Amino acid sequence: MIDVPALVAQAREGRPRAVARLISLVEGASPQLREVMATLAPLTGRAYVVGLTGSPGVGKSTSTSALVAAYRRQGKRVGVLAVDPSSPFSGGALLGDRVRMQEHATDPEVFIRSMATRGHLGGLAWSAPQAIRVLDAAGCDVVLVETVGVGQSEVEIAAQADTTIVLLAPGMGDGIQAAKAGILEIGDLYVVNKADRDGADATARELNHMLGLGEARAAGDWRPPIVKTVAAKQEGVDEVVDALAKHYAWMQESGELAARRVRRAAAEVETIAVTALRERFGNLHGDKHLDALARRVAEGELDSYTAADDLISSITA
Repeated sequence: MIDVPALVAQAREGRPRAVARLISLVEGASPQLREVMATLAPLTGRAYVVGLTGSPGVGKSTSTSALVAAYRRQGKRVGVLAVDPSSPFSGGALLGDRVRMQEHATDPEVFIRSMATRGHLGGLAWSAPQAIRVLDAAGCDVVLVETVGVGQSEVEIAAQADTTIVLLAPGMGDGIQAAKAGILEIGDLYVVNKADRDGADATARELNHMLGLGEARAAGDWRPPIVKTVAAKQEGVDEVVDALAKHYAWMQESGELAARRVRRAAAEVETIAVTALRERFGNLHGDKHLDALARRVAEGELDSYTAADDLISSITA
């Protein structure tokens, strides 16, 4: 058995191996996971969680690395949670984000963890919320969460981050995507990366136009800014950090930060509860009560909704 309080104390001291061990316990759904989360709970709530999402190829990993450098110049401890897609065949992942962030690998104030989605949809790994809590408790001032290259409907990051950055790039069809619902509705900040390419100004204009058309904001509401960057050259990154600071200040002043964190906690609790129920239901194949209800439904004696209510009552009683 692992000495969880001692491991958490080591993580608080900034020891990378302790942080990595805690996240491994989370990813592996360890029997000690409940003890880990209970020990971490009083130590969380301090980190600023920033999500980065966008289509494949827009420069999410490069932008994440550039933001790490910018925050380190401010003396902040930074955690990075980079999510990579899993192979549907082997279950493995390339974890290429770690390759692109080698410049920070030896910095003791930067912790980078790659995670595989393991088939979970929405652009994040199932264990991402708990992993964010580990990095928060480990003393990270900022936690950057980079999603997999996502499509228009994979917007789970908005429910896990305090601020969501949506990245776009010219020449990738994003002008058309700006007219579609989904991923381009969740941003608190929009970044047109690779702005040294032709079409960057046009992409920013089209995005600004679509944001204007979709506005339904009251006085004092946040209007997402649009920032152009060349992350590979560190151009425009300071402007992104400034915009993030302004959004954080607005959230604190308006009460939105606390509201978002409550919604995030509610979603996490709901997910854990639903998963536990699903595991209980998953063992029902061959259950005599289920078989009896199924026969009655098949014979028309009972409707399926009443049968489901009966089954739920029998399980939760």
